[in-house]
Amino acid sequence: MKKELIIAGFGGQGVMFMGKMLAHSGMKEGLEVTWMPSYGPEMRGGTAHCTVKISTERIASPFCSHPDTLLVMNRPSLEKFQPRVRAGGSMYYNSSMIEQEISGQEIDVAAVPANKIAEELGNPRIANMVMLGAYIAREEIVDLMTINNSLAAVLPEEKHNLIDINLEALKRGYSLYTSLEKS
Repeated sequence: MKKELIIAGFGGQGVMFMGKMLAHSGMKEGLEVTWMPSYGPEMRGGTAHCTVKISTERIASPFCSHPDTLLVMNRPSLEKFQPRVRAGGSMYYNSSMIEQEISGQEIDVAAVPANKIAEELGNPRIANMVMLGAYIAREEIVDLMTINNSLAAVLPEEKHNLIDINLEALKRGYSLYTSLEKS
């Protein structure tokens, strides 16, 4: 198994945190991982993306110009990164912020109403966890329980009061694409 992802959005949407969660969870499951952040001119409000590679084999380089998967939280990131996704790959887009239906150029496209669900849960800042839950449900790259258990390790201690709502967001995103009986 080998997955190469780009996770992209505005600074402050939690794209780096999603990447860290995947990388940490992959390590916990004994997989080879890389995580490489890239910030735009501003950390909050500017563009941000990270590259994550997860594999059962050694990873030669953390760089990824043509990912097999794209998780995209906003329109500017969609426009920048969608053309890079490999044919046969997949893209998950935040349909709350990218309102038109998206069709892929020979890629599997999944609409995730991440902001809508986060707002229903009472905290718009957890849209990233909704997206992450949807992604791991469809791709089965790491187990939901591993992601859940990684949350306290990756989330800064001063934000541990947000663990429960983040777990709920992961669960809601996960349930978009699979039965929760697996977890």
